[in-house]
Amino acid sequence: MKKMLLILALAMVSFANAQKGTLLVGGNISYNSEKIEREVFPTKTDAIAFSPKVGYQFHDNWTVGAEFSLTSSKTTHDGSEGKYNAYKAGAFVRYTVPLNETFSVFADLGIGYQNQKNKSYGNGSPISTNEGNGIYTGITPALFINMKKGFGLNFSIGGLGYETLNYDTSGDDVDYSKFFVNFGKTVNIGISKNF
Repeated sequence: MKKMLLILALAMVSFANAQKGTLLVGGNISYNSEKIEREVFPTKTDAIAFSPKVGYQFHDNWTVGAEFSLTSSKTTHDGSEGKYNAYKAGAFVRYTVPLNETFSVFADLGIGYQNQKNKSYGNGSPISTNEGNGIYTGITPALFINMKKGFGLNFSIGGLGYETLNYDTSGDDVDYSKFFVNFGKTVNIGISKNF
C-alpha cells in the first residue's frame, strides 16, 4: 500500500510525443499524511491533490489545452482543526522536440486563476476564515521516454513560476506574491498516453 501511495504521489500523468490532430489527456494525483507525536500539541495532517489536463496537438510540436488543480488538506492538533482548500483553473501550451523515436523533451507554459481558502476551528466552532484569489503562471521543462505506441514515462525536476493572491480579511487587504525557481528541488515521475 505504501509503495502504491508513493507511486501515486510521484505520478504525473502527462503527454508528449503525440501526433498532430490527437487528443491528449493527463493529470496527477498525490496524497500525503504527516503525524507528529509529542506531549504538547500533537499534530496530524492529511492532504490530497488532483490535477487533470486536456489538450489538443494542432501541430507536430505544439499542444494547447486546459488545466485544473484541486488541493485539500486537514490539520488537527490539540482540540483545534485547520482546513485548507485550493483550486487552479487555466490554460497551457506545450512545445515538444523529439530527439529520436524513444526520447523527447518538452516544456509546458501554464497560466490561470487560483483560489485558496483557510478555515480554523477550535473545539468544533469556527475561529477564522481567510480566502484569497489571484493568478498563477509557470514553465516546466521535462523529458519523455516513449515505451510503446505513445505510452511512456515523463521526468521533470522543477521549473519556474510566479503567483499572486489577494486576501480580504476583516476589511484589511493582504497582497501576496511569489516568484520561484525550484530546479532540482522537486522530482516528478509519471506516465503518459496520447489518443
